[in-house]
Amino acid sequence: MSKLERIPSVEAREGPLWRRYLIDSILAISGSLLITVLLFALRLYPSIPNISLTYLLLVLALGSTRGLFAAVLSALVAFFSFDFFLIQPLYTLTIAKPEEWIALFVFLATAIITGQLASALHHRAEQASRQARETRILYELVRATNNEEELERQLSVVVHSVVDVFSSWGVRDCTILLPDASGKLTVRANAISSGEQLVLSPDEEATASWVMKQAQTVELHDVSLAPQQSTGYAPRAIVRSTVSLHEVRRYLRMIPLTLGTKVIGVLRLQLEDDPRHFTHEKSLGVDWERTNPSTAFFWTFLEQATSVIERARLRNESLQIELLQRTDALRAALLSSISHDLKTPLSSIKAAASSLLQADVQWDEEARHSFAEAIEHEADRLNRLVGNLLDMSRIEGGALKPEKEWYPVDELIHDVLGHMQPVLQDRTLVTDLPADLPPVELDYLQMDQVLTNLIENAVRYTLPASPIKVRARLEGEQMVISVADRGPGVPPVDLERIFDKFYRVLGTQRTTGSGLGLAVCKGLVEAHGGHIWAENREGGGAVFRFTLPVRKTRVETND
Repeated sequence: MSKLERIPSVEAREGPLWRRYLIDSILAISGSLLITVLLFALRLYPSIPNISLTYLLLVLALGSTRGLFAAVLSALVAFFSFDFFLIQPLYTLTIAKPEEWIALFVFLATAIITGQLASALHHRAEQASRQARETRILYELVRATNNEEELERQLSVVVHSVVDVFSSWGVRDCTILLPDASGKLTVRANAISSGEQLVLSPDEEATASWVMKQAQTVELHDVSLAPQQSTGYAPRAIVRSTVSLHEVRRYLRMIPLTLGTKVIGVLRLQLEDDPRHFTHEKSLGVDWERTNPSTAFFWTFLEQATSVIERARLRNESLQIELLQRTDALRAALLSSISHDLKTPLSSIKAAASSLLQADVQWDEEARHSFAEAIEHEADRLNRLVGNLLDMSRIEGGALKPEKEWYPVDELIHDVLGHMQPVLQDRTLVTDLPADLPPVELDYLQMDQVLTNLIENAVRYTLPASPIKVRARLEGEQMVISVADRGPGVPPVDLERIFDKFYRVLGTQRTTGSGLGLAVCKGLVEAHGGHIWAENREGGGAVFRFTLPVRKTRVETND
């Protein structure tokens, strides 16, 4: 995975301890003897009394590069070789002069102390380097997981990181098991399965469930792995290497992923413990409890990975909760708005119809006509509400496709104003329509509805004496149509949200309306490739503008 390219792995041991001690011994003995031979051959002692300090350079070099064992051994070899080859009587370990005894033991003490100091410095440098490497590993883990949005990809980053970082410690595969909605542990991420879901054996499933409940690590010895495409060996099986006769142990460990006292899942590690490559200090297969300082970084890494998993899981849950809250709020708004907007016209229709049906009352023709107009008006209102609901549903489902035809914009506006005369009869309406407006490719019925909704919105939120202005103009390759009023305007904080479903500007809840009209306008305009927005006018009021793309007609193109 590209996200893991920068995550380093922990250092691998050079080999078994006996090999390291052997190399240290060879370097210490050969180095001390080489210096002794040079001093003896060049007869630099006793002509240069302090020539024994040359050995301190070797002790210092070995202590700072190889450690305390090599430094102390070189000091001891230097002590005896200097006495044997350079101090009278030669070729014996006896010393004739007492002052030479003192000088020799002072040299030995100085060499050992120098070696210890150099070794301590070397150890601290190694520790600082290791801590810096471990800090970088943890940083890269957090960085890589933060770059992913989905929980599954974050889990994939974690399992691949475990294998990449601890491969030198014997980790060959890593799997994360998390409980599903029913509480059953399921495989959520696996490092070596290539596109196929890892299948656990019944024994593994039972063990993982026990680890989850008891919060204890379990090593699987004699259970068989479920058949997999990538691996087919049994855990803790003793296999023979094709290269040598060393035994390689392969087995599983189930580790609870704990965060405080809470167990959030199970980590399944597939391990390989080869004595040729891993020692007791740096193998997860032997003595790797939390109290073992050699494997402390593994537990630190695991705790960091667990916190990453928990944060990702909590973020997913938070998003789900937020989605549910939004859904509930939308449902509540829908029920509140629709129930009110349905109940009001239905009540008016029922009242008018009941009045007409009263047998004991004789209504004159004017009263009957008034009741009939009220019924028609409220029925139209119901029809618009249901139409907006259906259109909003089709817009969100992508089923409302414009059936475009070339049509003059000025004729469209005049048609809309014509069928809206009952609503606009007491209003002052101003139109600004240049005579040279080109035709636009549009869906007549849908644009009719957009203009109808915008004009009705202006009528609903303005006083009867307030003028309404409808304007169309050509700006580049866009036809800009606007509906302006002199009402209270729109608060700046609501200018963007006013086109959301069921959104009502604060303080207008008492005004009739479902909060769907502007949302439908936005969906229809955007389906035409246009854009709609609202602005406040200087001197008061609001203006709603939308654009439609303008293309040349075939006749103009042919000309």
